[in-house]
This record gives sequence, C-alpha cells and structure tokens, in this order.
Amino acid sequence: MIPWLRGEQPFPPVSKALKSPNGLLCAGGDLAPHRVVEAYRHGIFPWYSEGDPILWWSPDPRMVLFPAELKVSRSLRRTLARRTFETRFDTAFRSVIEACSAPRAGHSGTWIVPEMVEAYVALHELGFAHSVESWQDGVLVGGLYGIGLGRAFFGESMFSRADDASKVALARLVERLRERGCDLIDCQQATAHLASLGAREIPRAEFTRRLQRAIGEPPVGERWAPAPPAPPGDTISATPQPSTRPVPHGEAE
Repeated sequence: MIPWLRGEQPFPPVSKALKSPNGLLCAGGDLAPHRVVEAYRHGIFPWYSEGDPILWWSPDPRMVLFPAELKVSRSLRRTLARRTFETRFDTAFRSVIEACSAPRAGHSGTWIVPEMVEAYVALHELGFAHSVESWQDGVLVGGLYGIGLGRAFFGESMFSRADDASKVALARLVERLRERGCDLIDCQQATAHLASLGAREIPRAEFTRRLQRAIGEPPVGERWAPAPPAPPGDTISATPQPSTRPVPHGEAE
C-alpha cells in the first residue's frame, strides 16, 4: 500500500518510494501550485492517466542531463547554424502544453490530462513553468515545457511539427540555462533517446542532494525574457556527436 495524501498532509520521504513500479511514492492530494512546487523541490513529480487518482513519483535512479554534457549531432548543429527556427521563451505556454498533450502515434491516451494542463498554466502564470518555442514563418512548429526552480530545470514534455524543431528548442534551453548557472536538467526516466543527448542516470540520493544545493531557499517565480537575436553563423558550444529528450513522458523526434 502507498500513502494517500489528504488536505495539506506533506509528502512522505522519497526514500519510501516503491521500487516497482519504479518510484511510485503516494497518491491523492491536489495540483495546487504550492503543492506541485513543493513536490519538485523534493524530487517528486505527478504522473497519471485520465480516470486515475493523482500519482506522485520519485524514481531511483534518476535520469539527468548536465548542461555541459549536451550532445549535439552534426545535423542539428547545421540546423542551428542556419537559424531555421526562431526561438521564443514563455510567449505561448498554453499552446505548447496543449500540443504536448496530444496523443502520440500508436497511443490512444495521454498523461497530460486537462487538470494537468490547467495546473501547469497556473504555474506558468506564477513564473515557475516555462516554455521554449520554435517558430517558423510565424507558426509554432515545436517546443518543450518544464519547471524552473533556482538553478534546476525539470523537463516535462516536447512536441515537433517540423524536423529538428523540438531539438532546437532543447539546445536553446541549454544555452539559456548555462547563462543562468543552471546545475542540472531533470529528465525523470531513462530512455535511449535521452542517453543519446548526453543524459545519464544518477542515484536518487545524489539527485536530491544536488537539488538541495541548486534550489536552496524557497524559489521565487519569474517570467523568462525573450531570446536575444542569434549572431550570424550561430552555433551552440557542445561536443559534436555523430547523428544518432531531457523530457520524460513524451518524445517528439
């Protein structure tokens, strides 16, 4: 049995999370902004399907992308240099999360249920949830969203309607986070795609220690400014990799 959250009952210690299914910690509670922020501060995130109670997770090990370790393929490097997409931050959050909530090919449902959409839109309005958007000829063609707390970013999902659109958003996010002194990007669960981008697993105990250092005091929300114009021949400084998400539940490309 897992604990059931009622009222303002605090989350259990993450060390109490079940091994199977990996990282299930508790159920119930609500998606009020203060509850969700408190969850992320302790390495916990909500993930459930339509008709299920709210489920809270803290996997062990944890998949993390350190910004300096991002792997950029040659083809993506060329796309970045050509400036195929205009990158914007926090200008179309609802559009991004609604695009991410669309069922993936071969799947009939989505974990980004309407209650999750509204919860994260509320967090965006408070400055905790952010979107990174790829625009082409004035049309939103890709992007991602997640939670920013202190020097940590928690990737949630991405979508793409044009080749490399979500990957460019990820690369620009990493640039922005490096500028802000970000220590880590939480990818939550391991996939081969994440590993190809440079993410790797670390023990949950190490992850939570890093979170404590990265977040520190109770975080304050802020709206991210638009990206500055890219200089001619713009490229991202990362180790080139042969063509082969810090985003957990939905893969775009």
